[in-house]
Amino acid sequence: MSVLLEARAVSVSRSGRPILHGVSLSLAAGEAIALVGPNAAGKSTLVRTLAGLLAPASGTVSLDGRPLASYSRDSIARAIALVTPEEEGPNALSVGDRVALGRYPHRGPFRPFTDRDDAAVARALAQTGIEHLAGRRLGTLSAGERQLAALARGLAQEPRALLLDEPGAHLDIGHQLQLFRVLDEVRACRVAVLAVVHDLQRAATWAERMVLLSNGRVAAEGTPGAVLASDECARAFDVVVRGHTVGGLSHPLYSFEEERR
Repeated sequence: MSVLLEARAVSVSRSGRPILHGVSLSLAAGEAIALVGPNAAGKSTLVRTLAGLLAPASGTVSLDGRPLASYSRDSIARAIALVTPEEEGPNALSVGDRVALGRYPHRGPFRPFTDRDDAAVARALAQTGIEHLAGRRLGTLSAGERQLAALARGLAQEPRALLLDEPGAHLDIGHQLQLFRVLDEVRACRVAVLAVVHDLQRAATWAERMVLLSNGRVAAEGTPGAVLASDECARAFDVVVRGHTVGGLSHPLYSFEEERR
């Protein structure tokens, strides 16, 4: 698969503190990557760097083989959408208008909406199952509904790469299943998807490839089964990981136990 988005030996510091150390990662069209790791491993910093919101202290991030820093902000936003759990928006803004903000990279702030813009917003609302919320104010929504509205805004951008930081945060199990179904539908349209996922079982079930980040470095990378079975995973989370084959299931079930000292 041709590489769409790539980090090469990227190091990032925030407020003078080193967060990422020589991280390399590539993402191809239609690929699904689960980015996993313990708290404070640098996962959120990495996705923001891939989205062009943070500049590396060293190393490069490239889009289509060209340095991301050479693109305009609107050009980046037309290609890459970032969805984060803290994404809010003014409480008085309607859900429909919040999702419509995803069209700004394509049309600018003063041009009227086109039929394509309207169709993209309607499609994003339908994909996330929140058409019925379009007229509601953000301030009246639950945390989970806000998260779905944030995802819809990202989908309305019609990106080629979709980056998500903890997309399942605040979602009940039914909405989590819906969310990952939507991500599969997006991938089928050749969109590259990278998601920070804390639920390792969910990550293993959904992703084609897993990247384990620990102490700001890539500790392991490969199929979910290989990463979860690795010594690096056990050390990163300080747990014992066991995979269990269950009849009728296409993926193993994993159990996690504290490492006995």
